[in-house]
Amino acid sequence: MIDFAGRARTAGAGLILFPELSVCGYPPRDLVERSSFVARNRETAERIATETRGIAVICGLATPAHAETGKSVMNSAALLLRSRDDQHPEGLGNSSGVVGRHYMRHNNLALMTVSTEPNPTRFQKTLAMNDWYLGSDDWDYPLGGIQMLGKSDDEELRAQSPRWAGKISPDMPFEMLAHHAVDFWLCGEDLPQPDNRVTLDADDAIHLSIDEKNNVEGVKRLRHKLDGMLGKLGMHEHHLLDRSLYLHKSMPIGATAHQAGTVRFGRDRATSALDVNCKAHDLDNLYVVDTSFFPSIGAVNPALTAMANALRVVDHLLARLS
Repeated sequence: MIDFAGRARTAGAGLILFPELSVCGYPPRDLVERSSFVARNRETAERIATETRGIAVICGLATPAHAETGKSVMNSAALLLRSRDDQHPEGLGNSSGVVGRHYMRHNNLALMTVSTEPNPTRFQKTLAMNDWYLGSDDWDYPLGGIQMLGKSDDEELRAQSPRWAGKISPDMPFEMLAHHAVDFWLCGEDLPQPDNRVTLDADDAIHLSIDEKNNVEGVKRLRHKLDGMLGKLGMHEHHLLDRSLYLHKSMPIGATAHQAGTVRFGRDRATSALDVNCKAHDLDNLYVVDTSFFPSIGAVNPALTAMANALRVVDHLLARLS
């Protein structure tokens, strides 16, 4: 990263942007639970900052939480539900009863295929394809998008080998298999359902209820489309393998990506918690601008949409305050 930043600076660039979690590698999985791993992330980021003066560097890393106990993570729905009092018995901004409802996360598949040629790519997650985002010749509904994913390594492949018995060539060593690996992330849309929701129990602990099979047909068809292209892409045909250590069906909540919904905006007070400017219908001084305002999630990473909307709301607030 330091080398690439130096090259970019020499070429006259003022900013270089690296893929997500580029400092620690993707995915870190349970390594984020180790304080030494998180500390090394911070040390590495400080070294990058010191050795890349003269160019702005944006990169992703794991950073420590600062809560006294547990993880300092709180979603907007839980925060509002915990604000119950005599004046707001269902919580702030929740006279409609929709806070916590319509939880969404993408229907994702992490897959690996094997190229006929070596794949020496260092930063693989740089390409996306949305040819079937809105539908296909045999399906009138959205399938989703295909992105590249962080590169598989031989240790990860060795750990997954029992599940892949008979699906890969037994005479190809793991090191060689990793060198030929090409990894894909398939992202499909999750639809807003009122019973997919965040709730609190009597002790204010957070519970999440989701329908794991909600709108999964699209991403299944997207996988079929990718599988049918492998030969033309220079891959071994019918070698599209699940990267289950990254995202497995047995951990639908633990592996959730791109959470959205639960404090949706809209024009109807009866079916939304926020107005179109992300202000609570019930209160004049409460705005919510994280991805919980989404009434739908689409099938792309939501970060840029959340940022753009936050800037839009800031402009609204500035105009209102002036």
